[in-house]
Amino acid sequence: MKTYLLDTNIILRFSNPSDGQHELVTNAVAAILANGDECYLAPQVLIEMWVVATRPTDVNGLGWSTIYTRNVIEQLMQRFPIAEETPQLFPTWLDIVSTHKVLGKRTHDARIAAVMITAAINHILTLNPSDFSNIPEMTVVHPESIVSAG
Repeated sequence: MKTYLLDTNIILRFSNPSDGQHELVTNAVAAILANGDECYLAPQVLIEMWVVATRPTDVNGLGWSTIYTRNVIEQLMQRFPIAEETPQLFPTWLDIVSTHKVLGKRTHDARIAAVMITAAINHILTLNPSDFSNIPEMTVVHPESIVSAG
């Protein structure tokens, strides 16, 4: 069985039926689950989702209310398990950013990778594979590769 972490860009589109990539993402998640594999969330991803979901639309957000955003997050948490953040998370993150010379905003992606490594989740489903390309400890999967394989 494969395990997948759902990246922020995946859950944002999964949760937003009006998004142009909603169908692609929903079909990819459905295919993963139909194959008997598992999809996980990470607290970091849900925090990043909150940022984008509650940001006004005129600054590239969704403009959702805090009440609506919380309801969406609670629905996601009922549907998918949350990867546990263990005490090993910080040392793993520090090793990743040091070893792979991670700079700037990619630091957040390195934290997601650290959650995956410490929770033994081996794949990430993302629309931005290049965000994780410098971290060889994980398998990066674009939803199109799952949908086209089905």
